[in-house]
Amino acid sequence: MKNIKKLLLALLALALLVGCSSGGSASTDTSTDTADKTIKVGATAVPHAMILNDVVKGILANEGWTLEVVEFTDYVTPNTSLEEGELDANYFQTLGYLEDQNETRGLHLVAVAGIHYEPMTVFAKTYTDLSQISDGDQIAVPNDYDNEKRALAVVAAAGLIEYDADSVAADGSPLDGITSNPKNLVFQEVEAANVANVLDDVAALVINGNYALESNIKDRANNLFVEVPDIAKRTNYVAVKEGNENSEKTQALVAAITSPEVKAYIEENYGSAVICVFE
Repeated sequence: MKNIKKLLLALLALALLVGCSSGGSASTDTSTDTADKTIKVGATAVPHAMILNDVVKGILANEGWTLEVVEFTDYVTPNTSLEEGELDANYFQTLGYLEDQNETRGLHLVAVAGIHYEPMTVFAKTYTDLSQISDGDQIAVPNDYDNEKRALAVVAAAGLIEYDADSVAADGSPLDGITSNPKNLVFQEVEAANVANVLDDVAALVINGNYALESNIKDRANNLFVEVPDIAKRTNYVAVKEGNENSEKTQALVAAITSPEVKAYIEENYGSAVICVFE
């Protein structure tokens, strides 16, 4: 009986020892406590992804972060991907476009840092001057609500139409804001990423700066007019999902992308096509 009791006591002590050992191992296992040091950012190719890859990635690497840049060819998917948690941030859009997408698509995105603006430009393949645009000519413009309103305002600033952007209803067509069209211009609404592709089919087009750079349209067409934008509204921002404005990842990304190195890179590589807005 004594031997049995001793055996039971020994087994109990062994069980307690194993339990304590297992608990100790769990408390010191850091595999699940290691901070996620990868920042995933969605961007259109030029100049946004170039800036991120050529400059920001190196700055963040020196701070212990890995920057993963996901390139998009459209304006919609970078926002829906951010909303769904597939990205930590995106960098491609103006505040006006962001606000419109939040409202129309039910997104919850916020701008956290203004980086640069890209003037919209009127290009034509054969015309070399605005005065050559004739009665009934077709002009291609982006077809999303905010950019189409912006493009039509550029056409108005060029003196070709009169336009009242404020008169356009939130659920109306941007074309409704045209109050005078003396040359009976016909506006061809095209997805923003495809505007450059219709150069041969229209008299002129109005294109976003990033797509103008990406398509090298200046090498194939004549620059007729350059927008003087509302800088506050037309600045391109880094955006994150609501609630992540002050996260460690956001703070690291913003610090890197508003660095002197990025400012110098923009000025050296893009000239008047991309204007840096931060000091």
